[in-house]
Amino acid sequence: MFVTSGESRALARLFGLLAEDMAAREVRERVGHDLLDLLGADYFASFVWDDRSRRFGDGVFLNMSPDNLARYDSYYQSCDPITLKLQARRVPTLVNQVMTQRDLMRTEFFNDFLARDGLHWGVNVYSFAGERNIGDLRIWRGRGRVNFDHRTLELLRLIEPAFTSALVRAQGRRDTAVDAPPCAKLSMREYEIAEMIAKGLPDKLIAERLGIRFSTVRTYCQRIFDKLAVDRRSAVAAKLIK
Repeated sequence: MFVTSGESRALARLFGLLAEDMAAREVRERVGHDLLDLLGADYFASFVWDDRSRRFGDGVFLNMSPDNLARYDSYYQSCDPITLKLQARRVPTLVNQVMTQRDLMRTEFFNDFLARDGLHWGVNVYSFAGERNIGDLRIWRGRGRVNFDHRTLELLRLIEPAFTSALVRAQGRRDTAVDAPPCAKLSMREYEIAEMIAKGLPDKLIAERLGIRFSTVRTYCQRIFDKLAVDRRSAVAAKLIK
C-alpha cells in the first residue's frame, strides 16, 4: 500500500518502539501515543482479556477520564454491545462493522460511557497468542471528526503483527532479578536517553538527536526516573554505573 511521508515516519517510530525490550503493559501504554499521531485519532485505550473472570482488565488509556474508565471496569463492561464482537473478528475492525452508528448511539453504553469522554467513531485491534487474547488497541475519534476508514484498517494490519510479537516477547521475559543493577530495568531506548541525560544534554537537544517529540522525551525521562528511583537528572549518571 502507498503511505505518505508522514505516515512513513510514524510507522518507523512505531516499529522502532515495538522492537524495544519492554514489559507487556509498557508496550500497550507507549504504542498509544504514536497511534494517535498516525491515525489522527483523539482517544486511546488498551486492555487484556481474562478468561477466568470473563472480563477485560489492566487498562491503560490516553485522553480519557480515569473515573469514567473505572465505571467501565465496574459496570459498563456488562452492557458493552460491541467489544466481544470486535474481539471475535481477530482482525482490525471498525466499530461500525459490527454495529451501525445509529444503533450504537441508542445504547446505554454509548450515551452513559463513550459519549461522556467524547468518543464517537472507533476502531479496535486484538492480539492473540494461539487462542488467548494478550492485549488490544482501542482507538477513537470525537463526534466532530470523520469516521475511520479502510485505509485505517490497512495501516493497523501492518502494525498488528509487530504489536503481537512485542507482547509475546514481553511475556516471555523473566522479571528483573532483585540484585540486578538499576539500569537493567531500562529498555534500550530508555538507556540511550538516560546516557544523554547523564551527559547533561537538555530534553530539547535529546529530541532533536533522536528525531522524536519534546513531549515524548519528557515522558521517557519520567519513566527513567521512576525505574531508577531518582528525582533529579544529576542522579541518573550514578545509577548507570552501578
